[in-house]
Amino acid sequence: MNYLAIEEHIVNWLKSYLDKSGLSGFIVGISGGIDSAVTSTLCAKTGAQVMCLNMPLRQHKADYERAQNHILHLKSQFNNVSALEIELTDTFTSFEKCLPNDVVSDNLAMANSRSRLRMMTLYAVGQSNKLLVAGTGNKVEDFGVGFFTKYGDGGVDLSPIADLMKTQVYALGKHLGIIPEILEARPTDGLWEDGRSDEDQIGATYPELEWAMLFNGDESSLSSREKEVLNIYRKLNRMNTHKMEPIPVCLIPSMYL
Repeated sequence: MNYLAIEEHIVNWLKSYLDKSGLSGFIVGISGGIDSAVTSTLCAKTGAQVMCLNMPLRQHKADYERAQNHILHLKSQFNNVSALEIELTDTFTSFEKCLPNDVVSDNLAMANSRSRLRMMTLYAVGQSNKLLVAGTGNKVEDFGVGFFTKYGDGGVDLSPIADLMKTQVYALGKHLGIIPEILEARPTDGLWEDGRSDEDQIGATYPELEWAMLFNGDESSLSSREKEVLNIYRKLNRMNTHKMEPIPVCLIPSMYL
């Protein structure tokens, strides 16, 4: 793949969208992972204002440090990049105290709530600074297995890298000079205090999921692991279809109106 051409195409697309919006630049939530690192770097290359927002929330130490190191690296390269850190742990703890115990004990519900609190923070800061919220989702997450939080990290104004597979994002990141500690880190959504990886949660690697997303062959010739991965992919794709399609609207027949 021609990653220089891809870089230039995305940067020009971002510039064009920003010009039409009439706003001042972009805001990106920095997680310490490859997707937010690549997205923020591409936004910085537009020359427009870019704010990197770090939002620790009972954050695993390694994720937080990678996020900080990326922000420092990006600021050293681009004078249009600023940074802001907003500690959300106390806010989230207060939110938990408002909820029934059975809700707080639902780990997945609370993990997704962390993502939604971060989304709300991004939009509050972004709107006050006339910035577009740049999404960090990639193709296999956004349109394959739906590995994102509805109205959390899925709530964005535009998605610069959503037509690239995860492995392609890594390759683009290497081309862009993303810091090695991010390129070498296991992918994680940063929503769990134990630092569990995406693979731990999904049960398959991104290269395996990308293979499953593109598979259209004879299943009888597959290995046991390939069949397992295909089942994982299809199950997640089916379960998360509601995230990847427009919200269903009940249309009222004209005869009733």
